[in-house]
Amino acid sequence: MPHETRIAIAGAAGRMGRTLIAACSEQPGLQLTAAVEHAGNPALGNDSGLLAGLAPNGVPVSADDALPDSAFDVLIDFTRPAATLAHARACAAAGRALVIGTTGLDAAQKDELAALAQQIPVVFAPNMSVGVNLCLALLRQAAAVLGDDFDVEILEAHHRHKVDAPSGTALRMGEVVADALGRNLADCAVYGREGQTGARARETIGFATVRGGDVVGDHTVLFAGDGERVEITHKASSRLTFARGALRAAAWLADRPAGLYDMQDVLDLR
Repeated sequence: MPHETRIAIAGAAGRMGRTLIAACSEQPGLQLTAAVEHAGNPALGNDSGLLAGLAPNGVPVSADDALPDSAFDVLIDFTRPAATLAHARACAAAGRALVIGTTGLDAAQKDELAALAQQIPVVFAPNMSVGVNLCLALLRQAAAVLGDDFDVEILEAHHRHKVDAPSGTALRMGEVVADALGRNLADCAVYGREGQTGARARETIGFATVRGGDVVGDHTVLFAGDGERVEITHKASSRLTFARGALRAAAWLADRPAGLYDMQDVLDLR
């Protein structure tokens, strides 16, 4: 009988954690064996299946300091940057694989993650959606074809609870476009405009951010030329989109060598 990949979920009591628990129950070949939360979380000790609105699954929510002693093959983490790095260190010490959908990591945190990925296999992507990652491949092609004759603007919208802006997905879209155009996003990004800004510089890539309601995630990259526009848009209506992508990444990662991967690798979109 084939070995099932054992899954641990960090941030199990959060919106994304509960969605991951529910999605994991649907996926053949994957078995939820650990669900963790930070110390003091009121969900500690609760059955994680009940937490996700399912039947009891016998996997209680435990404190994340017990993570190294948990029996799992791959940890899926959609938490906060500091917690994610702590979990990554624990996984590296225990020799466990890791799927990270956390956004908002700074340069130093990304450098540390890359160093840890020399010890264990890690999939790190700002968006686990299959559709978004297809869009990244399309954006690379569109930017290469349209070139410098088109202005580029990136618009994104998320729910009121999102704490980072622009979204990690929007930034990744900007990086892909900038790279295809031979630019450095750090040098050409413009984050919002106000007042007498003057004419738009052609080499800039603009970002606009909306926060409100329960918007799961909308992203549009606008290529605006003289006489025509090209728009590549992705709209997510359910967090299950991201959860299913993350679980697909976990299944793919289970037998990979150490290294830092992303969803383009998982989906063979290179």
